[in-house]
Amino acid sequence: MFKGNMTKMLKQAQEMQKQIEDVQSQLSDLIIEAESGGGMVSVKVNGKQEVLELTIDPDAMSEEKEMLEDLIISALNKALSKAQSDSQEKMNSVTGGMMSGLKLPGM
Repeated sequence: MFKGNMTKMLKQAQEMQKQIEDVQSQLSDLIIEAESGGGMVSVKVNGKQEVLELTIDPDAMSEEKEMLEDLIISALNKALSKAQSDSQEKMNSVTGGMMSGLKLPGM
């Protein structure tokens, strides 16, 4: 009886691992956009938290260097935070929330 349950658990674990791998491969297709300064700076990142695009409005170039840097940082932080939460949500849908306490890089 125990052997049958163990085999069933191992099979379920293997299926979950496959689903996790599928989600991880889908994360590069997940595109998150964020902006700051009323659209003066916008950024696109993927679900793996990789920066794909950074756009700076030409009008923003006339601002002080420190202000422009703050706008860039703000847009990046918004996008990366959303990417992390969306990725975690996708992973939780596969794992049933079992990994919700884990903060894995790139997820």
